[in-house]
Amino acid sequence: MFNPADFPEPTLVPVNGVELEVFEAGPRKGGKPVVLCHGWPEHAYSWRHQIPALAAAGYHVIVPNQRGYGNSSRPAEVTDYDIEHLTGDLVALLDHYGYQDATFVGHDWGAMVVWGLTLLHPDRVNKVINLSLPYQERGPKPWVEVMEAALGGDFYFVHFNRQPGVADAVFDENTFRFLRNLYRKNVPPAEPRPGMALIDLARAETPLGDPVMSDSELAVFVSAFASTGFTGSVNWYRNLDRNWHVLAAADPIIRQPTLMIYGDRDVVRKSEKLAEFVPRVEVVNLDCGHWIQQEKPEETNRAMTTWLAQQDAGQ
Repeated sequence: MFNPADFPEPTLVPVNGVELEVFEAGPRKGGKPVVLCHGWPEHAYSWRHQIPALAAAGYHVIVPNQRGYGNSSRPAEVTDYDIEHLTGDLVALLDHYGYQDATFVGHDWGAMVVWGLTLLHPDRVNKVINLSLPYQERGPKPWVEVMEAALGGDFYFVHFNRQPGVADAVFDENTFRFLRNLYRKNVPPAEPRPGMALIDLARAETPLGDPVMSDSELAVFVSAFASTGFTGSVNWYRNLDRNWHVLAAADPIIRQPTLMIYGDRDVVRKSEKLAEFVPRVEVVNLDCGHWIQQEKPEETNRAMTTWLAQQDAGQ
């Protein structure tokens, strides 16, 4: 079991008009930076199992709490959480450490940011590893509009945009219960019910399935969100259509070597068109749900370090 005392001490790094809380491990002078980008509602701590494995493999591991999370800045304006700002933070983080480029690893929303970073700043990304969320094709209509038509107003992406502040307030009131109920695996399938599923989850008395992490690990996430609230992190969702507009001029093809790691039981669907937009992709499927690197840490570490070693050997 992971010992929380082993997690690196953070530093606050000024970037792009904000400060990011950053955790580091591994050799700084090796010239092999790997930046790990968490998802929602997560924290740099979600990479606790990967940090020592990557550091032991000789990488300089850089793990920010992205804006809106942990002790990083939480700007008040919704638009301060669009893809330009989120990727600008990561570019500035590379500048801070003196790196021209790095390997970027993302899970969930972190994967969305890494895909966007690779499109907007391709010269700063040498390799991509993304977990759970595949490349999202930019279709003719903005994403929230498409989701609303297909999935309805209670789908959480749509709800976050159309009813700002409503869900955040429920999450804030039920921080422990929401995160305890969300970080589960082996959850039995259930018929969809009317209403906003995540609000129902935050209020549910009894969690389903099995816990993804120990009580002491969960306490790190609960403490962080009890301090920050959820609005900054939910604001990422409120920029989805703005991001669609920002990415209009970008070349839509990811040209870097890419590793895509899926959980076979993840509710996020796999992409049938991934290789069209990410022609240099290799795919690994693990027998787990959404919280891939926390549910299957050893398998995730093996997949990442093996692939990185192969890529490094081929350069």
